[in-house]
Amino acid sequence: MEWNITGGRPVYLQLVEQLELALVNGTFPPGARIPPVRELAAEAEVNPNTMQRALQELETRGLLQAQRTAGRTVTADAAVLQTLRHKRAQALAADFLRQMQALGLTRTETEELLRTAAEKE
Repeated sequence: MEWNITGGRPVYLQLVEQLELALVNGTFPPGARIPPVRELAAEAEVNPNTMQRALQELETRGLLQAQRTAGRTVTADAAVLQTLRHKRAQALAADFLRQMQALGLTRTETEELLRTAAEKE
């Protein structure tokens, strides 16, 4: 997993967001085992306590489950992950639309911009 930690925001929140993304995009599929805290912390180049805090937050949100002898696993409830995916997509879309409005683009111009960008993909 590729990590991108920047200044200006709490590291554990950035870890939570990046781990959530890995859960909804299938990097860690439903029911999959999550690597140990120390391994993830070393990968992300963060303190293990910070990674532990991020993982506990994901447990609180019902996205991860702690197994006493098997470590942590991703929730097997695909609907929970799909709901999170949808919420994140909605937030990104709303932010994008606010930015386009701030630029003074009309709805038609924004739709055309998206259409053109999609065709280039």
